[in-house]
This record gives sequence, C-alpha cells and structure tokens, in this order.
Amino acid sequence: MKEKKALHRFAIALMFLYLFMPLIATFLYSIATDWYDTVLPKGLTFSWYVKLFQDVRFVAALGRTLFVCSVAVGLNIAVMVVSLFIVSLYLPKLERFLQAFVMLPYAIPGVIGAVGLIKVYSSGPLAISGTVWLLIGAYFVVILPYTYQGTRNSMRTVDLPQLVSAAELLGATKPKAFFKVVLPNILPGVMVSALLSFSVLFGEFVLTNLLVGGYYETVQIYLMRRMRESGHLSSAVVISYYLFVFCLSWIALKLGQNFKNGNFDNLRGKKYELPHYR
Repeated sequence: MKEKKALHRFAIALMFLYLFMPLIATFLYSIATDWYDTVLPKGLTFSWYVKLFQDVRFVAALGRTLFVCSVAVGLNIAVMVVSLFIVSLYLPKLERFLQAFVMLPYAIPGVIGAVGLIKVYSSGPLAISGTVWLLIGAYFVVILPYTYQGTRNSMRTVDLPQLVSAAELLGATKPKAFFKVVLPNILPGVMVSALLSFSVLFGEFVLTNLLVGGYYETVQIYLMRRMRESGHLSSAVVISYYLFVFCLSWIALKLGQNFKNGNFDNLRGKKYELPHYR
C-alpha cells in the first residue's frame, strides 16, 4: 500500500512538474541578464520587473483590462444566475433551448465573430464600433458557455424546487428565498465559473485586437507590442499576468468562502432546515 501511494505521489509530482515547467522557464527568462547558449541563465536581475511596473502604459493597460473583464463577468453572472433560476424552477422545458443558445459561441470563431460585430455596429443607430462597450458586449457573449455550465451544475446539486418551497412555507418571499437560500448553496460553483471566465477573458487577444486595437490598449495589446522590443520584458508581463490572476482568484475564493461560512452556517449539514423569516 505504501509503495502504491509513493508511486502515485511520484506520478502527481511529475505531472505538476510537466505543467509548471513552461512557467518556470518563463520566470527564469524574465529575471535573466543573458541566457542563450547555457543551461541556466548567466546572471539574474529583477530590473525587467522594475522597468515594467514603472511603465505608466502597463499600469493603465492593466486597469483597462481589469475593468472590461470585471464588467463583462459581473453582468454575465447576474444575468445567467437569474435566468437559470427562473428556467429551472418555472420553465424547465425551455432549458434545452437556453443551453443551445449559450453554446453558440463555441461554434463561432473569434475572427468571424469580430468581423460580424464590426459590420453590424460600424454604422447606423447602433454605431458603437471601436468603443469599449462593444468589447464588453463581445466578452459577455464569449463567456456564456462557461458561466452557464458551472452555474447549472451547481443548481443540479441542490433540490431547487424543495428549497424554494420550504423557504416560502417559512414565510420567505421568492426574492428572499433566492438570495438567502438558493444563492449560498450555488455560490461555490458561481465563483468558479466567474474566475474561469475572468481568466479566459484576461488572455483573449483576437476580439480585443480586432474590435478596439490601439484605441483601448489592454494587457493583451501591450504584451504583443512589447514582444517586438524585448523577450525578457514580455516574459515579465506574462509572469505578472499569472500572479495577478492567481492572487485575484485566491481573494475571490476566500471572500466567497467567508461570505458563506459567516452568514449561512445554519444551512451546513441541514439540507432543508431553513431559518424562519417571520
């Protein structure tokens, strides 16, 4: 038994090493002074990171990217959670149509979608081509499959009709039952969906480049321009991006866990034992 456990741990360690090796190599290159014909860098320096964070363009691009991704993910999560709640509880027969609709972004390549959006919104009363709101709308559509699947899987783990019925019997209105009973139970899945969607959008380049380009420089556009100047600096941008996403994911998960643990301890281990609302 111990030999099998050791073998499994060794296999897992190899897998993690294989997955993180490109990231480790990128980090070493971002702090290398010279690394061409040797196995390891000839010297180490953090001057590339100092130069990066002293660049006003990078800080501004990071702020723009954070704004666009946060607005798109927030709107998408709000719409998807409410829509799935209504469809699952009152209109279950329409769920297959909703699923088919939200899966359409998988079938439309990014280039085709961007060209179509530019064509539709370049003139007329809907002329918003080249603006940040067009990019937010495109991001909203792109992450529909991710938010739908994660939220729907969370709702399937709870008995939604019985939870709502029990809350209403105890005096809760439907909005209060949704926010006080349903939402805390599906919150982990919603948080995972939001973080996955945020990560996908943070690395999206095709839509950003075609829809706004240099008009609204984001981290993706900034990275593309820096790659032509210095490989060390572009590696520093990539590592900073991963660290930023990791910290943001950790903070969001902690906040979600504390929110649930701090306000809904009475639901833990008691599937239908709900608080009185009267």
